[in-house]
Amino acid sequence: MRSPQTLSEADRRIVAAWAADCAERVLELFEAEAPTDTGPRDAIARTRAFARGELDVAGEIRGRFGAQRASRNLTAAAAAAAPAAGQAASVPHMGAHALGAAAYAAKAAGLARADRPETIDEEVRWQLDRMSDATRQALRQLPLVGQNRSGPLGPGLLASGLLGAIVRQLQAGLAEPGWACGRDRACPARDAGSSRS
Repeated sequence: MRSPQTLSEADRRIVAAWAADCAERVLELFEAEAPTDTGPRDAIARTRAFARGELDVAGEIRGRFGAQRASRNLTAAAAAAAPAAGQAASVPHMGAHALGAAAYAAKAAGLARADRPETIDEEVRWQLDRMSDATRQALRQLPLVGQNRSGPLGPGLLASGLLGAIVRQLQAGLAEPGWACGRDRACPARDAGSSRS
């Protein structure tokens, strides 16, 4: 029986584009410290190609681990940016990895700006605002973090500590009707004039 964290192939392609966007926002943190390691950038490019339908599921499942083996001796922020790309590259295997990509990206952003505790909340708001309606519908199908053992949202890294708190915040935002920008809710990150795109 397929895990509820897998999602259909069509939904995985939809959420892959969003996961790549989330990971790419913090990629510069990694590349500033490991400019010759192209694994995370390559993983994001493959994720985008998968989202466009240019790569098949089986090939991407085999090729997803490059970003996970990123360079050593990095700052905490750069070390969190690499797994954001690795989680994005794992979406072809299981759609729940999209929330992992977003969580690692928000964690990396927060670690990079430890002097601004609101950075993680701002990043999560950007991530939620960036979702298309189709992405939101696909991610709403996932079980809540920690409630299903058959995937990355089971009891493990994405269910505990800071990553778990971020995934819970994302899932709470998904559950709110009308979260999307331009409806009945302001767009806090955009309204604040966030310079990061």
